[in-house]
Amino acid sequence: MLKSVFEGNVNYLQVLDENGEVDVTLFPSDLKDEQVVEMYRQMCFARAMDAKVLSLQRQGRAVTYAPLIGEEATQVGSALAMRDGDYFVPNFRQHAVFAARGMPLDLILIYWRGYEEGLAIPESVKALPYIVPVASQLPHAAGIAFSQRYNKTDNATITYVGDGGTSQGDFYETLNFAGVFKLPLVTIIENNQWAISVPRSRQSAAQTLAQKGFAAGMDVVQVDGNDVIAVYKAVKDALEISKEAPTLIECVTYRMGMHTTADDPTKYRSEDEVAEWRMKDPISRLKKYLVKKALWNDGLEETMQEGQKKTIDAALEKAEAFKPDPKSIFEHVYSYMPDVLKEELDAAVESNFYEE
Repeated sequence: MLKSVFEGNVNYLQVLDENGEVDVTLFPSDLKDEQVVEMYRQMCFARAMDAKVLSLQRQGRAVTYAPLIGEEATQVGSALAMRDGDYFVPNFRQHAVFAARGMPLDLILIYWRGYEEGLAIPESVKALPYIVPVASQLPHAAGIAFSQRYNKTDNATITYVGDGGTSQGDFYETLNFAGVFKLPLVTIIENNQWAISVPRSRQSAAQTLAQKGFAAGMDVVQVDGNDVIAVYKAVKDALEISKEAPTLIECVTYRMGMHTTADDPTKYRSEDEVAEWRMKDPISRLKKYLVKKALWNDGLEETMQEGQKKTIDAALEKAEAFKPDPKSIFEHVYSYMPDVLKEELDAAVESNFYEE
């Protein structure tokens, strides 16, 4: 006997195209004009913040940094779809998610200046800190989602992973656990086409990364990750069914900058490829839509840019005035303070090595 026991289909969602035109049949009914304008403001703020930190790193005023340019729609669309009680678990590139969810900008800057105190996340921001080891954040997200289910809350957990992270064991183990226990977990694959110098084609022979959720019994969808409205809709829909099933969302986007400031992408990808994706820029396409609807103009653009620059400069001034306590790097190494470490602590305090 031979019979088919499984059939799967991955839908691709795009609401706003590169020309600023929308598919009105897919446009979210709850999304008002002022919310779309806020999406644009948040994406522009993320790009401005990104450019500032990149500049600081090149000046030696920040540590190795992972730029987000080109991925603003995936991050802002998902962040604004979240509800007040939802948690998010980032990797190392979700700067726009943190900003959109209310993380104080000076704390973000303190972290990227190399101080762990920047990850003292306020209670009002329901998030875990930046997590750098690839895909290691996913089991944590599953744990939070399990607690939400166990405590019978109405909330969910949203977590992010890159295309490279889908090759890690933590990715598959998290999806399997979420599927078995039907956790309120929304996993977003931020497929930016490159895992450092490894292209998407070398990560998986699967036609989509979204289909990896089928084996775990998850709902799946692939989204135009440069379409902030489509990302918003996909995440909103996933959150609405999160009490019944987890969802895997693949956001197809592009990393227009380097993997981190320690990387040189010109060594492994062509400028023609970058130029092709630049035509799909998430910010410019949303601006086209807003201008067509008379929701945006040059005057509003200028005012926004001036205001955002002032906000970023003020946060930077506060971040650069921060002086960490040198004791913090010694106090949590051991359950007790051995003499050799105590000597190093005393020397650090005496030298005031954080003083400029």
